[in-house]
Amino acid sequence: MRPEKVLIPLTEAEKNSPIAKYYKEQLAPPNMEALGQLLQGPMDPAKALYPDQLDKMYEPGYMECETGYCVLPNGCGYVAVNNKFPGVTMEMMQWWMAWHALEQIRYRIWNPFCHTSIAVADVDRDWITNPDVPLAKKSQGVVHFVVEDIGAGPQDILIHFLNHEDMGLDAEKLAASKQTVFGGYGIVSDHCGKSGALNKAPVIMMHFCRETEDGVEFRTRFWMGYRWNKGIPMCVKPEHVQIPEVAPMGLAIHNVEEYSHLASILPEVYAEFGKDPIK
Repeated sequence: MRPEKVLIPLTEAEKNSPIAKYYKEQLAPPNMEALGQLLQGPMDPAKALYPDQLDKMYEPGYMECETGYCVLPNGCGYVAVNNKFPGVTMEMMQWWMAWHALEQIRYRIWNPFCHTSIAVADVDRDWITNPDVPLAKKSQGVVHFVVEDIGAGPQDILIHFLNHEDMGLDAEKLAASKQTVFGGYGIVSDHCGKSGALNKAPVIMMHFCRETEDGVEFRTRFWMGYRWNKGIPMCVKPEHVQIPEVAPMGLAIHNVEEYSHLASILPEVYAEFGKDPIK
């Protein structure tokens, strides 16, 4: 059974922020098509995509399993989720992925039950706020320091958003498929210094974003136990360790919940703040 989520309250200063109106004490209803698929149980691992097969993501249409989770034969965890964002443009999503990291309350409104804190280094803040940096590049080559519950209670996560070339992406194929990618890898560790076999666990994350008839969609993939190394995905999980099935399951459900909520607020948030310089 998943632990019950507790609302993370705003500080008194945050309550006076113009962003506070977007802090909801209840999450928006999740995408039931995606959630329903996850609640049926783990997918067939034979239908999973491996991180060295990313060329398949450039192809039009959809794969046989766009939403599911499993433990791969090598013991790593796998998650696929298709999240829909009606009324959202590619530019809005690029703006959000840069803007939300600069202030705690921006991260909190995304998921008030699971997003405890976020921070970036000064050099990354300077990069994100630099008006000469193209919007598409502001969420590349930066690191987010977050405390987040991705399905197993609060954890410390370093999210390394990489440049496309550092993930071995083919720029021509990506452009031809009319997509962009927000991705890299995370390093997940237990909050409050707990130790264990899965402490400092790496996770590759890839959000392939493309336009749909009524907005955009994220075709997300996670590989638990992998990380990028000079453009090459590497399984770095110890051979004797197998990712427990509950880990990709929890991450998949969390992903549906938080992106469903983001889809419900992003058009309004962008309409109010998105035309101003990011700061």
